[in-house]
Amino acid sequence: MGDAILHFAEELMASPWIYVTLLGFAALDGFFPAVPSETLVVTAGVFAATGEPNLYGVIAMAAVGAFIGDHVSYLLGRGAGGRMIDRTKPGTKRHAMTSWAHNALAERGGLVLVVARYVPGGRTAVTLTMGAVRYPVRKFSFFAALAAISWGLYCSLVGFIGGKAFEDNPLKGVILGIGLALAVTLIVEVVRHQLRKRRTAQPEVEVEADLVEAGER
Repeated sequence: MGDAILHFAEELMASPWIYVTLLGFAALDGFFPAVPSETLVVTAGVFAATGEPNLYGVIAMAAVGAFIGDHVSYLLGRGAGGRMIDRTKPGTKRHAMTSWAHNALAERGGLVLVVARYVPGGRTAVTLTMGAVRYPVRKFSFFAALAAISWGLYCSLVGFIGGKAFEDNPLKGVILGIGLALAVTLIVEVVRHQLRKRRTAQPEVEVEADLVEAGER
């Protein structure tokens, strides 16, 4: 079974259609997060360690696809995004991600789009929100380009590292590459959670300090 999977993967990665597939998956993932584009890019990066596909081609197609997908999501946001956001139910994960996108966008502008590339579900929430609030297209395109290039480099190189570590066993390289990508995502989530807890706790500390000061008076 493992040999059959490996043979299929090798044939797919050696085909020139892999670049079209990478571009298509990365673009779809911009507005349809269920598409596993990151896994495909990491896998392509693993096999790029053996020469096929070309690493630079993998990076370029992943970045271009991500850039296109972000703009599709942005345009959807400009069209019906406002109504979609208003209909999200409080307490759901989608509502939480949309609220996070609203708050982050208000605080840090377009830079949040770069960070959102590494937050599960965050990318689509941010791009839809930026479209819904009519964020300037030129500024959006600039930050979307930064996000797409950094993501393409990150996923491809993570896979490439896994491929170099297990040149004789690409499947182990894929497992290592995906494991590294998941570890980075987990770290980003933990840091984001801690920062959110600090922001939530800060007003409480300020209120307590005001009460203490009032009592001393």
